[in-house]
Amino acid sequence: MTTRDTSPTDPAVQAELARLRDSIDNIDAAVVHMLAERFKCTQQVGHLKAAHQLPPADPAREAHQIARLRALAENAKLDPAFAEKLLNFIISEVIRHHEQIAGAAEH
Repeated sequence: MTTRDTSPTDPAVQAELARLRDSIDNIDAAVVHMLAERFKCTQQVGHLKAAHQLPPADPAREAHQIARLRALAENAKLDPAFAEKLLNFIISEVIRHHEQIAGAAEH
């Protein structure tokens, strides 16, 4: 019985790595574009909040979003703790942007 060469120089391995990496690159591009769209929306929210003197943070909404995202992550077989960390990072950036918008609206 012969075994198939699966060293990194094996053309079949290289082809499969290239295929998978191309998919990862496409997914990364989609993630970046989705985040850009998300931040366009949250910037509009920030301007609306500033115009109506609403606070930059909304802890009740944030808690709801975290719970919702954890459930989505579980259903997608993604670590819910990772999903929560990612959303917390995004939320902190959104709040920072909202604070900047509110500060600019005061001047």
